Amino acid sequence: MDEYDQSPSEIETLTLGLLHSRGEVERLREREQLVSSLLGSVNVVLWAFDWNQKRVVYVSPAYETVFGRSAALLMADYNEWTNSIYPDDMDYAAKSMASVIELGSVEQREYRIIRGDGQIRWLSDKCFISPRPMNDGQILIVGIGEDITEKKQMQGELHRLATTDVMTGVSNRRHFFDGANAEFEHARSSGKPLTFLLLDVDDFKKINDRYGHQIGDRVLQRIAHCGSYVLRRDDLFGRIGGEEFAAIFPNCGAEQARMVAERLQREVQRLSFPMDGQEPFHVTISQGLACLGPDDDLDDLYSRADEAMYEAKRSGKDCIVLG
Repeated sequence: MDEYDQSPSEIETLTLGLLHSRGEVERLREREQLVSSLLGSVNVVLWAFDWNQKRVVYVSPAYETVFGRSAALLMADYNEWTNSIYPDDMDYAAKSMASVIELGSVEQREYRIIRGDGQIRWLSDKCFISPRPMNDGQILIVGIGEDITEKKQMQGELHRLATTDVMTGVSNRRHFFDGANAEFEHARSSGKPLTFLLLDVDDFKKINDRYGHQIGDRVLQRIAHCGSYVLRRDDLFGRIGGEEFAAIFPNCGAEQARMVAERLQREVQRLSFPMDGQEPFHVTISQGLACLGPDDDLDDLYSRADEAMYEAKRSGKDCIVLG
């Protein structure tokens, strides 16, 4: 019997089988379309990397949204990936990727990328070795990356609010003393000098009473600016309460610290506060310095600087006293 002499039942069976196969193909296509649709709607980058060939073998559609770069170029040349990483983070990104081979996975790594339009964004990346090796036995690393720039910005803002005096923009009391403790411990362990400075705005209550608290706040803001301008890069400076500010000078003895305090004194003396219909007024500060002694703890240093500052007040104000 040739192919044209098949019985009705055989033809029916073949037809049903063909329709069934076509149905399976359609279902597979529908699943593929569903997966593609889901991947396209999720703003995370899924990727797969052939470790031995140093080649990206898959990247999800979100790559072009997150990175602002061509997925086709990435698939053609792995350098497209390395070129997108922020230069300062390149070493970390490369080493953390390599560690997957030894550890099997890296739960979280964060680094910056440079989008195709030049924007710098933060990426959080998780990656692991695929449990199914490729057909040729090559090692396949798969991962998922997410843009966390907004999260990083929020963390930065929360940190700023937690560590900064809102009115003056310098360190608040808690953050200042946290840093002072760290510098004290370092000075103790290294044997290097350390100097503590306290300053108080002279006659600040009179300024508030005469000109109002808004002008008083302006005075504090400009004195804070003077401190930030005059102090050295590694010095700590903060407002620790009311009209009182403090500074820590790491690796700095009495003579050098006094020179910094004198510069600050001069900067504050130059400040001028014009008032409508009145002569501009000026402000001064009284400063106390204390150098770390062999038996001092931080409280001792603070107490001696505080006593020196009040001695400056008793000595006529607008001066520096070394305690």
